[in-house]
Amino acid sequence: MNKSSRAGWPVPHPVVVENALLGSVRVAVDEAGAGQWEALDRLVDVLLDIDAVGEEALARSAVALVAAVPGLVVRLDEHARSTPWRGRHQRPARPRVAAWLSGMASSPVATVLASMHRDGRIRERAVTAMVARPYPEAMPFLVLRTADWVAPVRDRARAGLAVLLADDPAAHLPVVLPTALRLAARLRAGFAVTQVRAAILAVSEPVWRRLLGSADRRARPVVFDLVLSQGWLRMPDLVAFAESDPELRIRARAVEAACRDAVWTRRHDVLRRLARSARAEVRVVALTGLVRVGQDADVAAYLDDDAPMVRAVARDAARRLGIDVREHYRAAVATGEPRPGSIAGLAETSSEKDAHLLWRFFAHQRAHLRAQAVRGLRLLDAVVAEEELVALLRDPSPAVVREVTVALRPVAAALPPDLPWDLLRDARVELRRAGYRLLRGRGVDIELRAALILAVDPNPRLAERGRADATRIARDVARAAWRAAPRPELTVTATEHAELVTLAARAAVALGEETAQQLAEWLANSHPGE
Repeated sequence: MNKSSRAGWPVPHPVVVENALLGSVRVAVDEAGAGQWEALDRLVDVLLDIDAVGEEALARSAVALVAAVPGLVVRLDEHARSTPWRGRHQRPARPRVAAWLSGMASSPVATVLASMHRDGRIRERAVTAMVARPYPEAMPFLVLRTADWVAPVRDRARAGLAVLLADDPAAHLPVVLPTALRLAARLRAGFAVTQVRAAILAVSEPVWRRLLGSADRRARPVVFDLVLSQGWLRMPDLVAFAESDPELRIRARAVEAACRDAVWTRRHDVLRRLARSARAEVRVVALTGLVRVGQDADVAAYLDDDAPMVRAVARDAARRLGIDVREHYRAAVATGEPRPGSIAGLAETSSEKDAHLLWRFFAHQRAHLRAQAVRGLRLLDAVVAEEELVALLRDPSPAVVREVTVALRPVAAALPPDLPWDLLRDARVELRRAGYRLLRGRGVDIELRAALILAVDPNPRLAERGRADATRIARDVARAAWRAAPRPELTVTATEHAELVTLAARAAVALGEETAQQLAEWLANSHPGE
């Protein structure tokens, strides 16, 4: 049982206290990662509270939470230089500064905070301490000082970093690499980047494989490029990265290397496997490799692929084989259940006279085919405001609604006049978005009315779009006034003018005082027609 205090209340267990303190650090780190200078100040407050406890293990754990976010480390350093913890942070920091000046030992928290102090002598002593008692949690802060603007601080940090990376790269590289890459844009930061690159090339295979498994999106491509340039990745590795890596850059480099090696070694099985990948960028490189080894028949089988670049490569191979690509697509679309790539391929290779082949898909049960049919008509330049196409504006699928909206915009003047306004007031978000897009480019009076309606939309993104457009119109009016340019004229009737005044008043709070006042003055000075 815990001991009790004199008042009879139980004294919290030290582990509970430490967990609570670390929890406050986690919260402060999360807030500082997305917040402004106030959030960074709060993080410093929490770190100083940790330092006051006097437990080194707790302090190292707190520093580790900060060091795990390399971007935050850089921001904290920049913040310390611009506003060196004045006000409420000046007094708690003074004992730490005095400790450094007198040569007293200090905790990990005080060390890393001192390494970002505005006084170069304090930063230099902090660097000396980090090098003398190295631990991975403090390494990102040491990396910062390798680009310090004071030469003695910079030189000591560089020498220490070089020795630590040479002595124990497995321990220090994972924490040094992310910060060094984020520091690369700074003046004098080239040393740290060069050191980590050299260290990667010197480590053993288990270490660089662990680096490749890092969650840092900046570090992994750099490590992959270095490892790839050394030829350390074997074909199974390249295929695995090409098929499943979450980073596009790594997938692209891996499939390029794998297919190049497969072409040289006549590994057609590897090319065919990669050509079946779920990733379009992988398939297109693999098919290009199959073309280079003369396997046009395999490539032509991808004429109906979903990806445009894959279809283009397949069509090139099909023409060399004497296949009539247009007839292929016509026959594919004539079937009851064509692939979406077949419809897209017909639109890419045919002409307006084949548009009738797509109309029947407007009633198809699969939304993807309906959307592809509308897109195909647009690519064939065969869109007309027919009743069947206009009816798709209320399709259950948002994807179909988007495609129909894009297709009908050039012929929006031929639509029923009330249709876009009805859509703008519909309960479905995608229909309101469609109605707004169909009203664009119809004159300043129509655009203003639509923007004022949308400015108070319950959907945040639509409301933001409406406010932005209403603000743009108001600023155009204000700019015309002080530039002595002709002010945009509202060609509206008295009824329409009254509606604009009502809509502007309703949206005044959402638009802000300045925009609302500009619109109110403009509407007050506009004279409606009969």
